Parts: sequence; structure tokens; C-alpha cells
Amino acid sequence: MKPLSPFSVFRQAGFLMLAGILFTESAISQDRPPVASVSKPNILFIFVDDQSPLTLSAYGNQVCQTPNLDRLAREGMVLDNAHHMGSWVGGVCLPSRTMVQTSINVWRTQDIAKRYPRMNPRTYVHQPRKLLADLSPNDPDYYSMPALFFRAGYDTYRTCKIGNTYEGANRLYLGRNDQTNYGPEDETGSWWHGEQVMNYLKEREKGIKEDPFLLFFGFTHPHDPRNGKPVLLDKYGADNTDIPTSPNPLAPPLQANYLPAHPFHHGHPGLRDEVAVQGVLLKRDEATVRNELGREYACIENIDRQVGRVLDKLEAMGELENTYIFYSADHGIAVGRHGLMGKQNLYEHTWRVPMIIRGPGIKAGSRAQGNTYLMDLLPTFCDLASIEKPITFDGISFKPVLMGKRNTVRDVLYGVYNGGTKPGMRSVKKETGN
Repeated sequence: MKPLSPFSVFRQAGFLMLAGILFTESAISQDRPPVASVSKPNILFIFVDDQSPLTLSAYGNQVCQTPNLDRLAREGMVLDNAHHMGSWVGGVCLPSRTMVQTSINVWRTQDIAKRYPRMNPRTYVHQPRKLLADLSPNDPDYYSMPALFFRAGYDTYRTCKIGNTYEGANRLYLGRNDQTNYGPEDETGSWWHGEQVMNYLKEREKGIKEDPFLLFFGFTHPHDPRNGKPVLLDKYGADNTDIPTSPNPLAPPLQANYLPAHPFHHGHPGLRDEVAVQGVLLKRDEATVRNELGREYACIENIDRQVGRVLDKLEAMGELENTYIFYSADHGIAVGRHGLMGKQNLYEHTWRVPMIIRGPGIKAGSRAQGNTYLMDLLPTFCDLASIEKPITFDGISFKPVLMGKRNTVRDVLYGVYNGGTKPGMRSVKKETGN
């Protein structure tokens, strides 16, 4: 049987919905359907750029200090085997973030990921309600995260970086404040993203917003250039511009799998992440790598501070206990491991992603393997919010794992990277224990 193209699946899904087979007429209406009286949970999705789980104490790191993420892990669940699926392009962020927002697999993202130009903040006009009203079930964006939650009666809001992300979904959030922030100061760094969420919550506190919320709380860091705040750079023995020639004693130690060079060509000639990272370039000596690790940790701790601000605000508002909080990244990263600097590989430090979840019904201090992909997030969000999942999804809800009913949602995980020389590389990982 000939496999269906992504758009064939979307068209068939639209036909079935219009025929009333999958959803009721009100569910496919562009107007919001009546919201049930039962209180729906909020969802706070914290999503960072370029972070290996191995940078967090929840996964064994003993140097990088993240007390607020530690709190999430202590009060919720940590998944030890969460992954992104891979990439067909050097900008791994693009397919990864498209998978998150649509729950389609890495290969199918090729058909939609570049449908829209990069947001230009000087000319962009945000008009989500018009776009949502014009969507049809034949359009893949109809089944995207913001569209599904809007039709379910949720108030949707997003802050994140600009570029290498799925613009088809980004433009559908009712509220949007995106900015690329690689700077060391508050207004040019992670504080800015945190402040956008704080402003949203302050409006909500005044009673301006009452619907349950879906907040996409994204950050630009710890993607390079890793310009940390001076006070945190001092803590981790690092400098943004004056790269040391000998190791600073305060800098983080080298990882156990650090190498001064990869033992064979990594398969992507001229790859930006391996030749052009500010402060590193082609160098892989101990002083340079430890300085870059210190910069990375400074950025991560600053992100943690912003997470703490939001957690404290939700708690003060009385909304924390009705909110599912997910913390993850679009992919991992090397930063010296195996002699590499980037994310265009399938080593565990890069293929895996952090996944920490707190919320109603999740046992405090629990862990599970999960065997999840990032494309499983949207089906899980839908499950937790009692939103029916469309047949366009390739991902699987891991709600049963969160509720302690299963340890994994699949037995085998597949990874791919073929953004460089072809045919690229593949990975297969089999785990047992359902």
C-alpha cells in the first residue's frame, strides 16, 4: 500500500471531521465551543534551546545550580529517556520545534516546516483571531498546539526566540511576544522572556483573563553565543569575551567523555556549530571548553531564576496546583563531549532532552524511563486537558507514564541526522520494561 503524504493525511482528517465521524460539529467550528463547567488544568510549557539533560542536577550534574528546576523534579517526575527524533537540516531546532507544535514525525516536518518566512519584528502584525477563523481542516496548522487549545477554550500565550521554529503555529497564539535574546543583561537575556510571562500572569491576576491557559514559555539561551550575566560568570569562572589560555580554577570540570578532537569526521563539513561558535571556533583545548561550560552554566542558572519567578507568582495566585508544568529542550548539545561542540550528532548527550513534569496526579519525586519523543508532548497536553487527539498526530500521549501506570510508551526509539553528508547517521535504541 502506498504511504500517504503528510498533506494527504491532513486532507483525509479534514474530510472525516467534516463528515462528523471524528468530532462533533461544534468541535470543528472556528468559534470556541461551550466550555464545560469542570475546571480545566493550566499548562505551562518551559522550552529552552540547546540543553543536554546532563547539565541538570536532576540528571546527575553536581556543578550547575538550578534550585527551581530541582524543586520541579522533587515535586514531580523526571523522565530519563526522553529524546528528540532528529533532523534533516543543520538547524536542528527547526524540525524539533515543528514536531513539538504539530506532533508529526521528523520526516513529515520537511513538508511544512518552511511554509512561512521568518518573523520580521519590524513589520510583523499579530492577528491570530483572523488566522484562526480562516483555518480549515485541510490546513496542517488547524491541528497545531495553539489552534487545538484555542478551540478547547484555552487562552494561549507565547514568548520565545525568533527563527528556526514553526511560524505556522507561532502566529496562532492569542498573545505573542517573541525576541531573540543572547545578551548578558536583563533586557537582552533570559529575564526578558521571564518578564513577558510575569506580565501575562499579572493581567490574569487582575481578572482580565479567566480561561485556563496554555503558556509557551520559551528561552533563547543556553544556545550560543552563551553571554552569561557577569555575576554568574564569576561564579562559574568564565568570561564572555576574554577567553583564557589556561583553565580558571572556578570553571566547571571537563566531562568524563571530553575529547580534544572527534576521532573521525563528524559528517557535516563546514558545520557552523563546529567551526563558528563565539568564544570557541575550532579550539577544543581544556581552557576553552571549560570556559564555555562556565558560560553555559551561567545561562542555565539564569533561566532557572526566571522559572522561579513564575513558580512563585503562580503559587501566590493560587494557580500552581492546577497547573501542569513541563520543562524540556529542543535537543541536547555536546559542548566539548566527544570533541564536538554542536547538536548535529546522535550521542546520548545530544539525542536526549531533559523532561521534568509537575502537576495534578503526578507523584512527587518519581522517575520513569518514558521512551518519549518531543512529538509526544502535544498528545500528552491534549490528554491532560481532555482534548480529543486528531488522527494527524504521530506522537503518543505519555499521560499513563505521568500517572504512574506505565514506565514507557514505546519499546524502541529511532534517531536520525542527515543534515550533512548523505545518507547521514541513524540510531536505534531498545529499552525494556513496560
